Amino acid sequence: MKLVFCGTPEFAVPSLEALLAAGHEVALVLTQPDRPAGRKMELQAPAVKLAALAHGLPVMQPDKIKNNLDLRERLEAIRPDAIVVVAYGRIIPEWMLDLPRLGCINVHGSLLPKYRGAAPIQWAVANGETETGVTTMILDRGLDTGGMLLSCNVLLDRNITAQNLYPQLSHMGAKVLVETLSGLENGTLKPQTQDESQATLAPILTREDGRMELAQRTAQQVYNRWRGFSPWPGAHGIFRGKRFLVHRMKPADVAGLPPGELALRDGSLVVGAAGDSALELIEVQMEAKPRMDGAAFARDFQVKPGERVE
Repeated sequence: MKLVFCGTPEFAVPSLEALLAAGHEVALVLTQPDRPAGRKMELQAPAVKLAALAHGLPVMQPDKIKNNLDLRERLEAIRPDAIVVVAYGRIIPEWMLDLPRLGCINVHGSLLPKYRGAAPIQWAVANGETETGVTTMILDRGLDTGGMLLSCNVLLDRNITAQNLYPQLSHMGAKVLVETLSGLENGTLKPQTQDESQATLAPILTREDGRMELAQRTAQQVYNRWRGFSPWPGAHGIFRGKRFLVHRMKPADVAGLPPGELALRDGSLVVGAAGDSALELIEVQMEAKPRMDGAAFARDFQVKPGERVE
């Protein structure tokens, strides 16, 4: 098939590579503009751009696409059989949805209709799901509401983080994408309507999502959110009026500690949570200070009995 590929981060690269390996013609790659990154805020090219250039593919990085006449003329001239969208980070306008004969095919990082939105992998882990996966679908004018094509599921280890899950789902999505295009081309695959009663949302993450809120959440809930939201927005609270970040944690077999209260138990720093539960804080960091082992933090900062993380 003749395709246009839209994608930006590393998650989308295996899909692009799989399309080329399967013999499809990728006539154009759309990705987001280079962005400043790192301490020096130097311009950094998206992972998809680097992969596309390595294969000698033409690349466009439009800042806007809805009313971009140059882009529209170029896509109309290509006349792609399908437009493939994988973590592009842009809303696909109506004129693009209607352009290819097979539609715009999206690889989404959840088992739709659950976790529609910008952060499906993070929210699935944060909510303690035991299973997730990828779904291909036909994009429509809604938010991940289009007809489903193929899906593939994976069981989740109770300690896996979203960061570690990303590569697994990206390669799974690439495989399902190639199978999807084959099924659409030979007519064996038809879109299936999503069950709206089962739909859930996975909104874009904010810094506030990283608040531990130990008085409202059990240790397992806080731990699950940390797994889903690491490295950003991570897990944090307020200690002595400053931001207190937890970089590594795990549920602890400790009872009787009020929510938010810090204590040393068997040489480990623990904190109480809701439901008479507790967490071991393995690696922590005070605002503007270096990371350190939890026990070393308790010693160096002379944590007193009854002190709390809010």
